[in-house]
Amino acid sequence: MASQAEENYLKALFTLASDSGEIGLSDLSEMLQVSTPTANSMVKNLHQQGLVHYEKYKPISLTSKGKKEASLVIRKHRLTEMYLVEKMGFGWEKVHEIAEQVEHIKSPALFERMDELLGHPKIDPHGSPIPDRNGKIEWKSYHKLSECKPGDSIRLVALTHSSDEFLQYLNSKRLSLGLMLQVESVETFDGNMAISYLKNHREILSAKVCEKLLVEKE
Repeated sequence: MASQAEENYLKALFTLASDSGEIGLSDLSEMLQVSTPTANSMVKNLHQQGLVHYEKYKPISLTSKGKKEASLVIRKHRLTEMYLVEKMGFGWEKVHEIAEQVEHIKSPALFERMDELLGHPKIDPHGSPIPDRNGKIEWKSYHKLSECKPGDSIRLVALTHSSDEFLQYLNSKRLSLGLMLQVESVETFDGNMAISYLKNHREILSAKVCEKLLVEKE
């Protein structure tokens, strides 16, 4: 059974994996804010447990076992976030730090019950997919708001970034998942977008913000 530190590494490796599934050691150490030798030592440990593929001076990748272990940690995290929002009334900007602690609890029964009480949700409060009990993830293909054009009618369905600061910013703009948006105009120079929603409420969103908002076209 993986330790809390090992679970954090597995989750970081899963998050960093590109289409090829390969991760650089420097990227891992930067994400976890540890030294490269410290990260290298842990990766060797995970390799010995059959959780990662590791060769000196080559990119790292998760094994099938490692991917499943990482997915199950992510499942616990995202179920916890959903439970905190749906059953306990927490704002979506308040749940990440709590879930970071709860995700390390070694009690499958607790999370199965949480899943049942929530009605087996497919996504967390930020629109990210929740892995099933076997670690399988149902990925959906969304568009970035920044890819949309004037006249497009779209629904806000997920975020690529869910820091507390960004979520508070979205709250201040009254933006939430499920909201229908209308793209009014796009600035050619800087990519800023004029968006209308909620009965003629209008906002100018920066290109940086639009890159982080995922939408479905109607």
